[in-house]
Amino acid sequence: MFAATTMLLPIPFSLYYGSGDHEALLLSAGITFACGLLAYKSTNLDHDLRPKEGFAVVTFGWLSLSIFGSLPFLLSGAIPGISDAFFETMSGFTTTGASILTDVESLPRGILFWRSLTHWIGGMGIIVLSLAILPFLGVGGMQLFKAEIPGPVVDKLTPRITETAKILWGVYVALSAVETLLLLAGGMDLFDAPCHTFGTMETGGFSTRNGSIAAFDSVYIEGVIILFMLIAGTNFSLHFHLFRGDFRAYARNHEFLFYLTTIGVASVLVCVLTYFSVYGTIPTAIRNTVFQIVSIITTTGYATADFGQWSFGAQFVIFTLMFVGGCAGSTGGGMKIMRVHLLVKFVFSEITRLVHPRAVVPVRIAGSAIPREVTTNVLGFFVLFMLVFAIGVFIMSELGMDMATSFGAVIACLGNVGPGLGDVGPASNFANVPELGKWVLALLMLMGRLELYTVIVLFSPHSWKK
Repeated sequence: MFAATTMLLPIPFSLYYGSGDHEALLLSAGITFACGLLAYKSTNLDHDLRPKEGFAVVTFGWLSLSIFGSLPFLLSGAIPGISDAFFETMSGFTTTGASILTDVESLPRGILFWRSLTHWIGGMGIIVLSLAILPFLGVGGMQLFKAEIPGPVVDKLTPRITETAKILWGVYVALSAVETLLLLAGGMDLFDAPCHTFGTMETGGFSTRNGSIAAFDSVYIEGVIILFMLIAGTNFSLHFHLFRGDFRAYARNHEFLFYLTTIGVASVLVCVLTYFSVYGTIPTAIRNTVFQIVSIITTTGYATADFGQWSFGAQFVIFTLMFVGGCAGSTGGGMKIMRVHLLVKFVFSEITRLVHPRAVVPVRIAGSAIPREVTTNVLGFFVLFMLVFAIGVFIMSELGMDMATSFGAVIACLGNVGPGLGDVGPASNFANVPELGKWVLALLMLMGRLELYTVIVLFSPHSWKK
């Protein structure tokens, strides 16, 4: 029912620009609201949710949201194929930003706004939003919250889960409003500014222009978007502490410091590589490479340059960052900086253990020993992530895609990045992916957004036993 309500928001743009898609949006909202109301009336809310029910609610909630969210595309004729419409919608709600559209600017304005709005709804998570606005979901809400929030650790800011959800969404809305105002100040209109805010704060990457951010050719706009991509890729609990007056929260957070260090090292390395092989001037190399590095590691996917034309070394750095992703508790995808940081620490502790076999060498972050079960969980997630990646590459290659494109497409969707490598790079799109491949990639988007376990646990027979 909430999704149906949000479908009404693009109608003023449709009427103002006379794009003629308001009827499709209104009909889609009506169908979605009726189905939601029927589901609500037939659902028993008198008992607490068990963990496996929480996983099921989140997974099937996202699937149903994507199915109904594709109605505006289908009913307006903007995307006539069911596979393409579902792919585009799933890409929006999971903040992946991978697109099958070859001419974005030809879409009706109302549909184009809805396309970007799917990012904003899915960025912080529709289930977390439900926890914030629907009190009855506060019962059993922790199961939903754990299944929804990306990252190895759930950061509860308050004892009540509904209050935590409200705080996160409050920070989310406030930052979105600030970015919109700054983009308006940079020359964007009242249509482009919120649409690109949706794509930035949600690390999604859908743009209203065929040339993405490069179409504006503005250093100011690129700077604003870089700043808010960095903010969106940071744990939102840190922003909350900043609003509470704790200005040192970032400096104390080792994940955030590792996040900035990774961006800095990767930017310098790629800048040097592109300076000698592509651009030839330092300012141009800095401008293009820093934007792309931040865009990729935060899994936003906006583009100001075609990194598919960069050297192999620069592309390898970009490819590696697609696995890394943003911080835990951010809207970014990937494996998360926290897990990568922990894996690096674990490797060094094992090296020390080999040199000193009798030594007790715990994995430490910020001086605190990490419990063994947390390290085991991260190692398990890493193995599972790589296994799903390998299976995805195998399937896509069997469907006729070359290896570079298969690698790029799978990690772009599994990591919720957007643009990949090869034929699905930033200068191209996913339009030519085989139809079955689009459904496989859509599933990978969902698995990546919900941290793998939330989806995979439903395939276990134990999940369905009473």
